[in-house]
Amino acid sequence: MPKIDIRRPHQLPLAEARAVVDQVAARMREKFGMDGTWEGDTLRFSRPGVNGSIAVGSDAIQVTAELGMMLAPLKGMVEQEIRRKLDEHFG
Repeated sequence: MPKIDIRRPHQLPLAEARAVVDQVAARMREKFGMDGTWEGDTLRFSRPGVNGSIAVGSDAIQVTAELGMMLAPLKGMVEQEIRRKLDEHFG
């Protein structure tokens, strides 16, 4: 299955970076019906066709996802959208 692995440095305090990820997660729930739960400073998310996590570190955000067969052809588009969102919130 195709995997996405994107690391983006940031300069926000950890609590603020986590709050931003929380806002993005709320939008993902609203827009895509994606469930997410925090485990420490890592948000684990899933919905049919995708499982992944967003790890919030003191100086970087790490997004990983595994796409199912139906989303595999859209990997490039999904990666591009993740990068755009990271640039928007952490750029």
